[in-house]
Amino acid sequence: MADVRTSSKSNRKTRPRKKKGDATASSSPELDLLAIYRTMLLTRRLDEKMMILLKQGKSFFHIGASGHEAIQVAAAAAMRPGRDWSYPYYRDLAFCLQTGMTAEEVMLCFLSRAEDPNSGGRQMPAHYGHRDLRIVSQSSPTGSQFLQAVGSAMASKLGGTDEVVYVSAGEGTTSQGDFHEALNWASREKLPVIFCIQDNKYAISVHISQQTTTTVHDLCGGYVNLRRYPVDGTDLLASYDVMREAVEGCRAGKGPAVVIADVVRLLPHSSSDNQAKYRDAEELEAERERDPIPRLESVLFEEGILDKEQAEEIRKEVKSAVDDAADYAASRPMPDPSTALDHVYASREHVPPEGGSETPKATGEKIVLVDAINHALSEEMERNPKVVVYGEDVEDHKGGVFTATTGLSVRFGSDRVFNSPLAESSIVGTAIGLACSGFRPVVEIQFGDYIWPAMNQIRNELAMMRYRSAGNWSCPAVVRVPVGGYIHGALYHSQNIEATFAHFPGLYVLYPSTAPDAKGLLKTAIRGEDPVLFLEHKGLYRQLHASGPEPDAEFLLPFGKARIAREGEDATIVTYGALVKRSLDAAAKAASRGVSVEVIDLRTILPWDREAVLESVKKTGRVLVVHEDMLTGGFGAEVAAVIASEGFEFLDAPVRRLGGADSPVPYNWDLEAVVLPQLGDVQKALDELIDY
Repeated sequence: MADVRTSSKSNRKTRPRKKKGDATASSSPELDLLAIYRTMLLTRRLDEKMMILLKQGKSFFHIGASGHEAIQVAAAAAMRPGRDWSYPYYRDLAFCLQTGMTAEEVMLCFLSRAEDPNSGGRQMPAHYGHRDLRIVSQSSPTGSQFLQAVGSAMASKLGGTDEVVYVSAGEGTTSQGDFHEALNWASREKLPVIFCIQDNKYAISVHISQQTTTTVHDLCGGYVNLRRYPVDGTDLLASYDVMREAVEGCRAGKGPAVVIADVVRLLPHSSSDNQAKYRDAEELEAERERDPIPRLESVLFEEGILDKEQAEEIRKEVKSAVDDAADYAASRPMPDPSTALDHVYASREHVPPEGGSETPKATGEKIVLVDAINHALSEEMERNPKVVVYGEDVEDHKGGVFTATTGLSVRFGSDRVFNSPLAESSIVGTAIGLACSGFRPVVEIQFGDYIWPAMNQIRNELAMMRYRSAGNWSCPAVVRVPVGGYIHGALYHSQNIEATFAHFPGLYVLYPSTAPDAKGLLKTAIRGEDPVLFLEHKGLYRQLHASGPEPDAEFLLPFGKARIAREGEDATIVTYGALVKRSLDAAAKAASRGVSVEVIDLRTILPWDREAVLESVKKTGRVLVVHEDMLTGGFGAEVAAVIASEGFEFLDAPVRRLGGADSPVPYNWDLEAVVLPQLGDVQKALDELIDY
């Protein structure tokens, strides 16, 4: 464990007094202490100004950094702006200012102006992000940033750079599982990431004694390769000494560090909080006595770097600068309402990447679906060295539980194809950091049933990154997930998840039913600029009816374009996944009775091809929507609602739906056949539709 840094006072006796105006201290000659002092004052004055504007009704939320300034400025001063990466949290105003964010940019954020580089008015104030400074866009859920920072540290190691990653949070967030998953991954791989925990003893109103059984320092004691630095975070010089050592160690390949900074929270948690309800006057007065700004002033006065007259002049300058910044931001335009739907995806048209062809050229070989996945991964890894593949069990010679990644780690090496910890949030969270840092991660969640621990990372982070940053950041990551039943997989190996994830704007959801489509869609996903949930029905992996001629390496199938699996005139079946084959069989049975049934395979769920479906309904007048997932809340309800709303005048019968029973999928095969739709169920529903 590194030495504990508690106070700069113990070092002062060894420092020669400085001449008036000399802005450095002898222990840290590279520091311009007057500039740092000004940044700390700027942070404090911004807090004060924002609270004034809040009371004037010019904004609606504030969360302050007052009391945290010293550790934050020290951290930023030890790093390289625009080269190193940072994942600050909502209280990291001083860090962002020291890194290079301007007071004008802070005020543009607070007043929610269009030119705000943090989010363009999309997020609440204090949700920082700055592309040029490599401050990755942050969200409100606490703790999600830890794993993303680990992903950027992975990118640094994979890319052979000396870039260091900073990630911060309060002590309450160390209760989150993602914190420990991040420590585990970072320490195991000796990644260059610094976890800065700013311990002010309160998570809103909950004291640390109610958060953890021990100190944060001791909580981190079980991880190898993890250097721990407790420090008085109100002491600027002690904080800088610690942060400099932590950064230098990361840059030298010594692995991650956690800095536990003992700080004070001089303001309530946020403008929505009243800390007088849970903190007494004596405690608050003790906090004010540790205010980091007067502490730094004392050092500067004692060192002869600053006198009271200069201090007052700097305060006036800072106040004027903040007032000017507020006036400037207030003069700038609000976001144009017409842009409210911008940046959900890279393009509203969902066009495939350039360079490929929508028309496949068959290679002459027939291929099953699981091999199509494997070949797509191999071809894209060959094409782009930034593509990395990881997940549980994906390395050779296992090659994944369904062998979809067989041969990849042998061919491309364990740096690009590797096993992850058994932690779904870790898998997706690190993929976000890798994607933000320029890589193209393709990660595997072993079963759809096990994706739920990653829900926060998928819904609140992966899908939201582009929108919340006004397009400044993107997350081109692909999450591959085997789904579906009909394999006697029981309750926890048979789930369909497409309806849940179709509700997440910013995420593409793909669900191919054939090998050629799977290859073309996966290649488009890997080359695209947006996150993709790629669903692979494990019951179709080796089915001959799902096989087909293998497309060439440049076949890129566009999203939102359905396949007419069978043309017809009398009725339409809209389906996807494993129910495509059963629908085709039912259509063939109907043909023997002289009924012509069109079968549409959606292929992609988000977006789905409304135009193709409505054109078919216009032609046939009757429609049956079929899917494997349970009926209630299934994606078929969305399809049926659109048909009823936009194609009502073309209908000759009510829209019918067929789905699985509203039940978990049991193991016993006779029971499974009751829950999951069978061919007979499709035939019966189709007959009733035709006979209506």
